Amino acid sequence: MIRALYSAASGMTAQQTNVDNIAHNLANANTVGFKTRRTQFQDLLYQSMVTPGASAGAQTVVPSGLQLGLGTRPASNAVILTQGNFLLTENPLDMVIQGRGFFQVRRPSGELAYTRAGNFHLDRDGNLVTSDGDPLEPQITLPPEAQSVTIATDGTVSYTQPGQTTAQLAGQIQLANFANPAGLNSIGRNLFIPTDASGEPTVGNPGGQEGLGTLLQGYTEQSNVSVVEEFINLIVSQRAYEANSKVVKASDEMYQQVNNLTR
Repeated sequence: MIRALYSAASGMTAQQTNVDNIAHNLANANTVGFKTRRTQFQDLLYQSMVTPGASAGAQTVVPSGLQLGLGTRPASNAVILTQGNFLLTENPLDMVIQGRGFFQVRRPSGELAYTRAGNFHLDRDGNLVTSDGDPLEPQITLPPEAQSVTIATDGTVSYTQPGQTTAQLAGQIQLANFANPAGLNSIGRNLFIPTDASGEPTVGNPGGQEGLGTLLQGYTEQSNVSVVEEFINLIVSQRAYEANSKVVKASDEMYQQVNNLTR
């Protein structure tokens, strides 16, 4: 019964973590470029009363054994990198990646971070920046008189000037991809940084031979959170928490009966 109490307690703790993760997903249901996370669990150690395959006689072995598990724990909350829906904004500085890849952003510390959020703006110097003011890498600068900004599917940024019909080249947007993008470290503000699990980035032009996606101007990629699915996961987690709490109550009642034997 001691094992039952601690196993049930570990299940309740695991479901609390699951609910925290679900709450985070739902809170970001309208966050541009957000990627949902799924909590994954694994069982804990086993106490072997009889080891499977142990000798049962001179020429026989135990077929299944007797092992009592000690509960569960959250192992990870993997990032689900499915494509979110596209929302038409008609803002020429908004763009989505159709396929694989991340935008590169230069943080104030000088290090590069990566994002799927393509809602960009212009700063006072005409640089293309995120909503936090971090510039896109490579840097794209538009002059104050720039008109009819065009971002091609291959990342080429061009514009026209008043009185001119010939387009001027402003720069080339490049994307980064990772061997294991699920291994990226989330640091908030729609940004990821690479880890040993993700590997080093492979950089190239959109639609290039590196398997990178193409760009689509005037759209933003919405969160890939399914609100219906998250509510279903919430109900399942609540019921699992309730079931574990009933195990705790049942174990407590069994202890109570044992304590009353001497009365």
